Amino acid sequence: MNQPASAADGRAAIAAARRVVVKIGSSSLTRADGHLSVDALQQLVDVVARRRQAGVEVVLITSGAVAAGLAPLGLTARPKDVATAQAAASVGQGLLVARYTEAFASHGLRVGQLLLTADDTIRRARYRNAQRALERLLDLGVVPIINENDAVTTDELRFGDNDRLAALVSHLVRADAMILLTDVDGLYDAPPSRPGARRIAEVRSAEDLAGIEVTGRGSSVGTGGMLTKLDSVRLATSAGIPVVLTSAANVHGALTGEDTGTWFSAFGKKGTARSLWLAHAARTHGRLVLDDGAVRAVLGGKASLLAAGVTAVEGEFSAGEVVDLVAPDGQAVARGIVSFDSGELPALLGRTTTELKEKFGNGYDRTVVHRDDLVLVRRRPVRAG
Repeated sequence: MNQPASAADGRAAIAAARRVVVKIGSSSLTRADGHLSVDALQQLVDVVARRRQAGVEVVLITSGAVAAGLAPLGLTARPKDVATAQAAASVGQGLLVARYTEAFASHGLRVGQLLLTADDTIRRARYRNAQRALERLLDLGVVPIINENDAVTTDELRFGDNDRLAALVSHLVRADAMILLTDVDGLYDAPPSRPGARRIAEVRSAEDLAGIEVTGRGSSVGTGGMLTKLDSVRLATSAGIPVVLTSAANVHGALTGEDTGTWFSAFGKKGTARSLWLAHAARTHGRLVLDDGAVRAVLGGKASLLAAGVTAVEGEFSAGEVVDLVAPDGQAVARGIVSFDSGELPALLGRTTTELKEKFGNGYDRTVVHRDDLVLVRRRPVRAG
């Protein structure tokens, strides 16, 4: 994707986007006492509805189910135990979607609710089912309302926060832009409460974030802080999706190209749904340790992984599952769909395809990970303050 000549051009491109994912956090939808703020929700819907009526397809990722369930259950703070949090989500989700349904109906628009778990994005069949459902909802003119299914999810299968979910859904629907709404009006070069802290209007690369202090802490009713938002931004921009991060009060400006919040330039290319799933959504089941030659071949982007380049197998997995491919020092360099069970591979390691065929017969000379089932892993960690 070619970068816009200026941030103004980039914001104009977001204003011209035909499909946008908008994510709003719990702290922007609830009052200090934990009750759902109907006024805040209505204000958001008024803006989103106008964009939808202008022909823009909008997917709304909303937090707030647990927070909305606090007051009805007589709770004063977000529960720390899983069972109570699940109960609050179950009570609050009904209230939340009812309010959205009513608010969008006042604009003559219909909504469709999707509750997702990480399992829906790490299992290929369920990923494709979610993708198909979302495409059909958008074709029908429906505004999808998406939240993590907190009532049934477990720690093992959590997204962790709706920021990551927003990035994955942006990939899923191949959005033209993503808007992250939070309780601050943009990214700052220091904690916003610190005197002299300045808003960063644009970010074009990871280098622009060097030296910036961010925190992983979220609000008392939410789960994500700025660190998780920047991770979400990285996932989206690396797949060719530009992002604006700002406050809920500035959603209109973010959607219409005004100089509000922080604009993040997309630096990657939109890949296939399969490659995005492999890169950002698939859960890995083990690791293959590669020798230096295999690492170079994989990083070259045109070679499949052969048994001759694998030195060790870690974990238990079956053929067709996703594994990490790591360098001798343990650094992940890629991930891919493996062609053998973990129990089969040790006897094959270090052997050429000719040797494999001669010793084990036809079929054993196949690639361990085919290049069409392999994606490179690039990590750009952000320093936590």
